[in-house]
Amino acid sequence: MYQTDISLTTHGEGDIIDLTAEVRSAVAKSGVDEGLVNLFITGSTAALTTIEFEPGVLSDLRRALSVVAPNDIPYEHDRAWGDGNGRSHVKAALVGPSLTIPFRKGSLLTGTWQQIVLLELDIRSTRQRTVHVAVLGS
Repeated sequence: MYQTDISLTTHGEGDIIDLTAEVRSAVAKSGVDEGLVNLFITGSTAALTTIEFEPGVLSDLRRALSVVAPNDIPYEHDRAWGDGNGRSHVKAALVGPSLTIPFRKGSLLTGTWQQIVLLELDIRSTRQRTVHVAVLGS
């Protein structure tokens, strides 16, 4: 098994960062020919998924998440903690903190338009984020 981290700075709620190149690089550095790469984001207000990384669909995703967990309703988390990011926690829980992608001959088995992305869902303007990467296989 090979492990590494991807460290980055996000710039507030709605930031979507393409991690595909960094994940490909981790698989290449691992020396593993085929297997799985598992990604896990530390923190309860960010998430990982795949999507076509183009402005229209990214906008659609942001809008869809705002419908599922809107800004203008009360959240018990906000009442308890007063930090205003209850919606961020809900969105992150729905999308999820981890992602596993198979690879063969050192290449990710993603679709032509399928990129790996980090979703920043916290209302703070900037955050330091760490994505833990584990490459498993032979």
